[in-house]
Amino acid sequence: MAIMEISIVPLGTGSTSLGRYVADIEKFLQEHGIPHTLTDMGTIVQGEIGELLALAQKLHEIPFKAGAQRVYTSIRIDDRRDQKTHLGDKVKRVLEHLES
Repeated sequence: MAIMEISIVPLGTGSTSLGRYVADIEKFLQEHGIPHTLTDMGTIVQGEIGELLALAQKLHEIPFKAGAQRVYTSIRIDDRRDQKTHLGDKVKRVLEHLES
């Protein structure tokens, strides 16, 4: 299972506020039951690599459907194949090190 961080920035909206576009993306993820974590700088999603890449394309299209004229999307993928990883595992391990 891979983890993808995706940040989608609509441009050409006439405003510096992006909250409504982020809300549309969050709503899509919730409606489709996709495991994710919303952060201040993007969204972290887990899944199989092919599914994540297809999801990135779908999420990239959402601001266009809401009227954005340009969309800048950046993704980072951690695809670890020697063991299963899940959302929150990395943070958990760091916290365990802090406690020891």
